[in-house]
Amino acid sequence: MHTLQSYINKKDKAAPLAVFRILFGLLMLASLIRFWGYGWINKLYVQPKLFFSYYGFEWVKPLGNYTYIVFIICALATIGIMLGYKYRLAIIVFFISFTYIELMDKTTYLNHYYFISILSFLMIFLPANAYFSIDAYKNARVRYQYIPKWTIDSLKLILGIVYFYAGLAKLNSDWLIKAMPLKIWLPSKFDIPFLGHYFNEAWVHYAFSWGGALYDLSIPFLLLYKKTRGLAFVAVVGFHVFTKVLFPIGMFPYIMIVCTLIFFESSFHEKILTYVSKIFNINSNRFTTRKQYVNPSFITVRYSIIILFFVFQIIIPFRYLLYPGELFWTEEGYRFSWRVMLTEKAGYAQFKIVDTKTGKWFYVNNSDFLTTFQEKQMATQADFILQYAKFLEQHFYQNGHKNIAIYVDNYVTLNGRLSSTFVNPNTDLTKQHESFKHKNWITPFTDEIKGI
Repeated sequence: MHTLQSYINKKDKAAPLAVFRILFGLLMLASLIRFWGYGWINKLYVQPKLFFSYYGFEWVKPLGNYTYIVFIICALATIGIMLGYKYRLAIIVFFISFTYIELMDKTTYLNHYYFISILSFLMIFLPANAYFSIDAYKNARVRYQYIPKWTIDSLKLILGIVYFYAGLAKLNSDWLIKAMPLKIWLPSKFDIPFLGHYFNEAWVHYAFSWGGALYDLSIPFLLLYKKTRGLAFVAVVGFHVFTKVLFPIGMFPYIMIVCTLIFFESSFHEKILTYVSKIFNINSNRFTTRKQYVNPSFITVRYSIIILFFVFQIIIPFRYLLYPGELFWTEEGYRFSWRVMLTEKAGYAQFKIVDTKTGKWFYVNNSDFLTTFQEKQMATQADFILQYAKFLEQHFYQNGHKNIAIYVDNYVTLNGRLSSTFVNPNTDLTKQHESFKHKNWITPFTDEIKGI
């Protein structure tokens, strides 16, 4: 307890947190502008007839054309974060609005969307506006040159969890022994200048697989150690730039590169702020103070929330152990666990509507209700299949079809294996209900994937 109390009381300069705040706000603003500019708001959240909600968050839906307002509010919040203007309000608004966007349709789920949500939640409890912010410039009560060291270390911890858990997830036989799914993906990148002709070589597939696992498992520790930090950051930049070239993963590489700057010492961040001050003619002396940091109100409550937050982040990726069957096949407990680019799945799902009294039946044309992207996602994931079946049940009931049962002919291929039946074709999906329980109507996986 004495050691813990000493650590809690330890101070560090506020510059790293200030730089993190500025760059985070800037990147989030760029991401939202990019999303809008590509027309994805309309394509993903306005045009579709059906949206796949998360269990327990069925009430979170796109708002039609008013969805644009949610994105505008989110973008305005990023400006407040970047400038440190009414920071606490800005980061709360950003967390709520961005998370709302993320929860509107799980078809668009990405690990880095989840990362941004939890990171912005954590930032609510950090004094990121204590230095080099409009709040600090205008109000001496929030202006501090030194802040608790744990506030900076908490960002390092969440980044370490993301990297390390991504590495643990790669310790499986498909990734390490079969080099899957990179063996499928890399040969299609033959047009990459200088390197493309190597991507059909088996040794390259294995080098990428093993190298990726070693990178994720080791990089947090290499960034923590001062003597290896510089080389580790070069590896971070090289790794993420290369993955950006190879795969369409949006802003994620830039986000991870910028976030890892938090591992550098405060003197490095002070140089960045000095440079920014010169460019924008900011009087940085205004932020220079050695005033003792005063803990905010309800500090014990804040500590408790942050501790519970990290306990949750450490435990939740292992929830898959509560489910029987192969995780990559059932995907029960797959999301929110930092399992990044581990599977190549494709599926076919044809739904059959049966009148239980007359025995008459017909097939559904999925394109009448789903976009191509939604249909692709739906065909390989059980919760999507069930939710779509419930939608079809309601739709056809409203159109005069009574006493119906819904079955699906569903085949899925995983990491290059031959396709096999995914959902038991004799299961009437109208009799099934969404829950956290195992979906026993998923057929057993016919192969074995060893590992974590």
